Amino acid sequence: MPVHYFEIPKSHQGSARNEGVKHAKGKYCLFIGDDIFLEPDACEKHLEAHRRVALRPFDGLRAGSAQGDTIAVLGLTTWDPEVGITPVMRWLEKTGWQFGYGKIAKYAHNFIPAPVQHRFTYTSHLSLPTSIAREYAFRDDVSHYGWEDIEWGLRLRQAHIPLYYQPDAKALHHHRITLEDSLKRMEIIGKSLAHISQKNAEFDRMPKGWKWWIYRMVSILPTMRGKHYRALLKGINS
Repeated sequence: MPVHYFEIPKSHQGSARNEGVKHAKGKYCLFIGDDIFLEPDACEKHLEAHRRVALRPFDGLRAGSAQGDTIAVLGLTTWDPEVGITPVMRWLEKTGWQFGYGKIAKYAHNFIPAPVQHRFTYTSHLSLPTSIAREYAFRDDVSHYGWEDIEWGLRLRQAHIPLYYQPDAKALHHHRITLEDSLKRMEIIGKSLAHISQKNAEFDRMPKGWKWWIYRMVSILPTMRGKHYRALLKGINS
């Protein structure tokens, strides 16, 4: 398999993906992170899903499109045990603050319901037709880490591009996170959440109303969740 490497100035994750898509020559694109280790058959499993799902009926497909060419496929990512899994890493995975696969286990080998699919458009391990990736680019007007893939997923949902969950396409996240690391990350994604919510009025991840008050009350607690909520709110308010 030929590998083409090119370098760009330091940029936001979404901008880097857009640049990569410009150079893509295949029918499908697979987005992964730089610390994501794919299982040997992961690419094959993604292709199998695109081909197999093309034969299944799906009412939510956008008009005038062939199904096999208009779906995104989400693979499974979990922590790499070789890095040493910390308690906060287990908490992040369990609660969904870092890959909420437990919340979509019942949709394995099926489409994730459209109203919530954008919450799981994890570009650390997701494939879709290159033509769709070019048509729906990531925003270039965001500068903070986090949420840019969820905002992108919202626009895919609005375009009636369904998300299929293929847990047989497996990958390991080779990144050790301590509690200090996690709280710093939480503050950063709080800043990003406030920023992206201003860019897209339909972005629905910002806690509002009673949820905002719950976040504030929980943030007082000395628990794992309380510490993370406190860091998130600090980022939002900064």
